[in-house]
Amino acid sequence: MNPFLSVVMPVQNGQRFIAAALESVRGQYREGMELVFVDNGSTDHTLDIVRDFARTLPIRVITPNRIGNWVAATNFGLREAKGEWACFLHNDDLWLPGRLARLWGEMESAEGVLVLHNSMFVGPDGRGLGPWTCPLPEGEVPADRFLERLLVQNFIAIPAPVFRRSAALRSGGLDEAIWLPADWDLWLRLGALGPVRFIAETLSAFRVHPASQTAARQMQRNEWEQQLTAVLARHLRNWPVTGKRRASVERVARASITVNSALSAASRGEPVKRSAVLLELLALGPAGWHRYLRDSRIVQRVRSRLKVRGLTTRRFT
Repeated sequence: MNPFLSVVMPVQNGQRFIAAALESVRGQYREGMELVFVDNGSTDHTLDIVRDFARTLPIRVITPNRIGNWVAATNFGLREAKGEWACFLHNDDLWLPGRLARLWGEMESAEGVLVLHNSMFVGPDGRGLGPWTCPLPEGEVPADRFLERLLVQNFIAIPAPVFRRSAALRSGGLDEAIWLPADWDLWLRLGALGPVRFIAETLSAFRVHPASQTAARQMQRNEWEQQLTAVLARHLRNWPVTGKRRASVERVARASITVNSALSAASRGEPVKRSAVLLELLALGPAGWHRYLRDSRIVQRVRSRLKVRGLTTRRFT
């Protein structure tokens, strides 16, 4: 009998945090769940740690060697999984207590293919850095309303959603050509298929640390902006909303991309035209500012990273 839920874990050299991630799952394990662990060519002790946990958890350890970026490894695990529902858990993220119990009944009764909840940011040591919430009303959110908010900015933490695995596979899985916003692209596709069930509870943790893929990976100039813009254009084409509402969402979404790109460049020490960014934001006007602040979750995202930067600076001074 196939499991009800598959937890897909793509990992490469995750020995620092993988035990905490697996322990957060082990404390909530129940029958009907499997963990699909895809090792993407680890050279540290990641596999040793995972195999130790496999003594008490139903972990399928798959070692295809280096098959590409985290997106390719995730797709590999998604295809190998057998669950009706699936979710992703990166080695540095966590389930919070009660997550699985809260989601199980929601999955069984969900009308659509996507169920999600709020998260929180944690630092390298696991201490809380603040909330990461979704700007959604609790309950069933119609597809067009969900897309209206998600088009502005990806406000969904990787460990937060559960989704019907067959729907993700039919839609093509994660797009391996856009490693940076591949999850945003997938949530937009799944959200368009029907109502999204939102639970206004904080049930997972997203870890912010200097060695994360988005922080440590080398990027070409403007790569972040190009990939975000490609995802936005793709989903605007399919969003059946016209008029002022559509125009407002597109303006704010493009401003959000400008801000995200500037923040990414600044974090890598690249020059940023701050005046151009400010002018684009000012041009949105009061209604646009409201939409941007609500849907981008910019304050929550920046505050958590500033806290981590402060902690890291104090540690080495």
